[in-house]
Amino acid sequence: MLMREALSDKKLVYPSSWQSISQGELIKSELEKACEPIVERLFGYHFVRLGTLSSEISLKRCPIKHVVNITDAPCLHASLRGLSRELPLQQNSVDAFLLAAELDFAQDPHQILREVDRSITANGHVVIAGFNPFSLAGLMKYLPINRGNLLHQGRFFTCARIKDWLSLLGFEIIQHDHVMYSSLFTDKRFLPGSRLQTLCRRYFPAFASMYILVARKREIPLSTIKPKWKVKKPRFATASASMRQDLNR
Repeated sequence: MLMREALSDKKLVYPSSWQSISQGELIKSELEKACEPIVERLFGYHFVRLGTLSSEISLKRCPIKHVVNITDAPCLHASLRGLSRELPLQQNSVDAFLLAAELDFAQDPHQILREVDRSITANGHVVIAGFNPFSLAGLMKYLPINRGNLLHQGRFFTCARIKDWLSLLGFEIIQHDHVMYSSLFTDKRFLPGSRLQTLCRRYFPAFASMYILVARKREIPLSTIKPKWKVKKPRFATASASMRQDLNR
């Protein structure tokens, strides 16, 4: 699979809700289940759900009480209008971010991550959910199946590529989870607790339809580092008797 440029000239159609994607409600439900144990370990004062899809993800067990939903279009869950690539946020003001499929439908995912990096506090966390291009859904994306499905608009970046982008911005990957196994492009429903799902999760985790990454912004220490080299002091030694006699001649 060839690696495509992160910056796209094509304007993508962004889903207005999870309902506009086939099996969208099931995807949303599975993401909520996977995010519950993650968000309950987060701490801080301000949590931002970035994008319309992220704003619909429930965070009932999140200890951070002030949750802000930022969308670029009016929607039921929006609390602040703004572009993901130009966040209306102060520098170092947000303790945690949630990006659910936000990078998959972005023209410039690099710029979104740069804005997250600018706005997040030291040791803050970012949770990113994305579609796996190596899954069955990733393969069916390139087939003429259910062309009305907005997942065809998605870019499906690999998990390794997202990790590289985060690493370059100074984030440390602390968790990587796999979510659901389904084609996503058909109306065939899957059973989350079925035997097939259990077997795939155990033996084929890399082929999951979606992945979740949790990263923490590393705090750069400001203390100076002392040099290891030492100045050699001159060694003191007395002159021998023969040398003194030679000097007196």
